[in-house]
Amino acid sequence: MLNKSQQTKLNIKNVGVVLKPHNVTEYNSVLPNLHSWLKRRKINLFFSENEQERLEKIFRNKVKTLNFKTNKQLHKEMDLNISLGGDGTLLGFGRLADRNSAPVFGVNMGNLGFITEYSKSEFFEGLASVISSKSYYHKVPLYKVQVHKGKKKVFEGHFLNDLVINKNDISRMFSLSVENQEEHIFNLSGDGLIVSSPIGSTAYSLAAGGPIISPEVNALVLTPICPHSLTHRPIVINDKQSISVKIPSQSESVMATLDGQEIFEVSPRCSLTISKSTTRFLKLIDNPQRTYFQTLKEKFTHGRRPY
Repeated sequence: MLNKSQQTKLNIKNVGVVLKPHNVTEYNSVLPNLHSWLKRRKINLFFSENEQERLEKIFRNKVKTLNFKTNKQLHKEMDLNISLGGDGTLLGFGRLADRNSAPVFGVNMGNLGFITEYSKSEFFEGLASVISSKSYYHKVPLYKVQVHKGKKKVFEGHFLNDLVINKNDISRMFSLSVENQEEHIFNLSGDGLIVSSPIGSTAYSLAAGGPIISPEVNALVLTPICPHSLTHRPIVINDKQSISVKIPSQSESVMATLDGQEIFEVSPRCSLTISKSTTRFLKLIDNPQRTYFQTLKEKFTHGRRPY
């Protein structure tokens, strides 16, 4: 999907698979077929150990022939990992990635997906090409979030798409302050703030009025959520500098959410520091039949009513 891709020839002997948390009807046929397909090519198949109970229902008497690993082991020990689900499945697995992680072959098992490069109809043909010939992959950076209370670090996590800071209560406005390493950027009163990466710019940030940012751009976008002042607009900034978000002492606790999946509470007088990780990134296998702008055009016409 990106022009700045790297070419590699993968020597694939071990393949890991991660699945969508909710059951997908196609798994009943796709997974046994994948198991047999890889076995014929003398490639070992591994699943996340969290899936043992679900796979017993799919494979039945063959479940004893399956191999299981933790998600961290899949990252470290596989030659290739396959994400069978949607963007959420890929994001949940991808947040554990580092520079030594195996590339990920993303397959969209639903209808809408910006990060997953392959549709379910392209799955086996694309996988055969990756196994037999040279492949291209691009690196998606992870962004680090650290929460400090005074000098004490109370939380650290990572996101690929976005960090959302808001209140649990509906329509409860609060204030925060945003600055980079050089100067104060703005004070914000409203329902919250989205700090989005380029690949996350087509997610919650877009719905809140933020811009679409090409993944090739080294930037973050700060998108206010229902700001009290009409002069507050999304701002695109360079991601070379870290960003600090401070919660005033008179404020109540707020919630911060990573990729819509991992949530933690931020108490008053805390500060959040967001920076691009220098050591962690996700390698995503490219689909040579797709480009970023083709994907945008396809996804934004999805669901359009015929008249």
